[in-house]
Amino acid sequence: MKTVLVVAAALVDSDGRVLIAQRPEGKQLAGLWEFPGGKVEPGETPEIALIRELEEELGITVKQACLAPFVFASHTYETFHLLMPLYLIRRWEGEPEAKEHKAIKWVRPNDMGNYPMPPADDPLVAWLRDFI
Repeated sequence: MKTVLVVAAALVDSDGRVLIAQRPEGKQLAGLWEFPGGKVEPGETPEIALIRELEEELGITVKQACLAPFVFASHTYETFHLLMPLYLIRRWEGEPEAKEHKAIKWVRPNDMGNYPMPPADDPLVAWLRDFI
């Protein structure tokens, strides 16, 4: 089974809320909420991939020094295995906007249970609740 490396971000604002994004119609797992991020392309490090993905998906600029490795998810789907490091980010430039998602929302970690997430993202919420 192929392993796919995907990176994700938990953007944390000054009020302790985390940004989640709703997957758009027409994509796998459409309608579910996730941490923004995406696939690591050949030749990219996870950090460079995450910086690129956040610019593409949210229109924000993040410096590599602001990426704090936090925890990772390891989940087997039907056709591949997903390995996904989650980075905490508290500093960025620009105002996040939903450029590729149906919607984005700032949510307190204790309220994330109200937003259905993909199986790989869901276990990461408990870590955020304990940390933030």
